Amino acid sequence: MASSLDFVEYVCDQISGAGEITYKKMFGEYGIYCDGKVIGVICDNQFFVKKTNVCTNLLPDCEEASPYTGAKPHFLIESVEDMEFISNFIRKTCDELPMPKPKKKKS
Repeated sequence: MASSLDFVEYVCDQISGAGEITYKKMFGEYGIYCDGKVIGVICDNQFFVKKTNVCTNLLPDCEEASPYTGAKPHFLIESVEDMEFISNFIRKTCDELPMPKPKKKKS
């Protein structure tokens, strides 16, 4: 089941305090970006966030799951209701993740 755009926009709005939040449709689902870094994906109307050491401490009991077959485990975020907490969680995730590698120019 593909994710609904309404759910994607709701999640992005809830985490908007973390930085510049954008989304991009990819492989029939959505990649979620914070300040240009991929911080997670939304698949089947579920929000998956990349695992980081800092965030393991913030949500020690958070369920881990793979958003799709063959993917590395991510945090499966059950609720984004608490905007302040989830924005802080996303900000710390973004801070720990490396900058994306520059794309090679086609010759």
